[in-house]
Amino acid sequence: MNACVLIFGAGDVALQIATGLAQDTSVRRIVFAEKYPERAVDAAEMLATCAGCQVEVIGTDATDPVAVTRLLRAVRADLIVQAASIVGPWQIFGIDHPVAHALSAGGIALQASVQLPVLLNVMRCVRELELDTPVTNLSMPDIAHVILGRLDLAPTIGLGNVSILHLRARAALRAKIGYPDADPDVHKEPLLRLVGHHHHVYGVMQATPPDDPAQSVCVYVGDTGERDDGLAYAGHPFPTGPIYNVITAAASLPVIRAMLPEGGDMRFSAPAPFGLPGGYPVHIRHGEIALDLPEGVTQKDAVAFNERISMLDGVQAIDDDGTLHYTDNARNSVAHIDPRLAEPLNVNNVTERMALFLETIDQIG
Repeated sequence: MNACVLIFGAGDVALQIATGLAQDTSVRRIVFAEKYPERAVDAAEMLATCAGCQVEVIGTDATDPVAVTRLLRAVRADLIVQAASIVGPWQIFGIDHPVAHALSAGGIALQASVQLPVLLNVMRCVRELELDTPVTNLSMPDIAHVILGRLDLAPTIGLGNVSILHLRARAALRAKIGYPDADPDVHKEPLLRLVGHHHHVYGVMQATPPDDPAQSVCVYVGDTGERDDGLAYAGHPFPTGPIYNVITAAASLPVIRAMLPEGGDMRFSAPAPFGLPGGYPVHIRHGEIALDLPEGVTQKDAVAFNERISMLDGVQAIDDDGTLHYTDNARNSVAHIDPRLAEPLNVNNVTERMALFLETIDQIG
């Protein structure tokens, strides 16, 4: 089967993902849904020229339910990749400005009002059309999937985050054992399984483990699941910035390919399956997802660990109706800017809070 992939957003990561998919012979068509299509036409046309599949851009306001419903009916995608947000992370993280510092210090949960609107609308439209199309999501999955899961709107699986950690640990493991120079028929690469959260990404990418080992990403090696958390923090340290887009796209592709109709069989680590907080080892077979935790690690324990780490990203709790409550640290970090930024957030007030957030970051320039 030749698959059609619908990608919401046409930013840098989305284009890198599409470039990887365009080399896959099982993908015949890639459609970008982009609010400002003129920004993406050249890149899409170049990709179409270089690739063996059809690539097109359809102008779509992904916060408009009528437009998204019309698009979903017209495209009839085999897989949806949600890679759009109102504000990109590099408009805040790594920016030297007091407002950016305050928002970063409080955790990514403070950005929920600009990460949720597109995803919320896409999932509502998917549900209302009763589509069984898998939805993979790059927009704050470790937190957003929990919020939407309370409303039966969780995407199928997340992208990035723990998958990034997986690639970092895998590279360190390969360097340690000499793979792939060793004969793969003799020296099989050990299985890697990770439990981790978005909050871990920056320490892992900067090769800086936390002061408290209990807050480290959990790395399990081999079939027996021997712990070696240090693998995640080995390797070259990268400063925070758009260079992270490279590994984000690379880490997303295995999950996206596994969710295609001819995706086959894959064991990897991925964010927020089943609306769970944080990321987990998963086994994906022909589009079916199962947790792949090592023996002795229960789902309850893995979820509890990720919930604790979620607090470092600003999440105190998420109610049964999806209301997000912020930690004291998150509230204190923005109290001098506007305390409303850290008031409880619900899908019913997300539009109002988005406007406040956009007004706030206008100060950054």
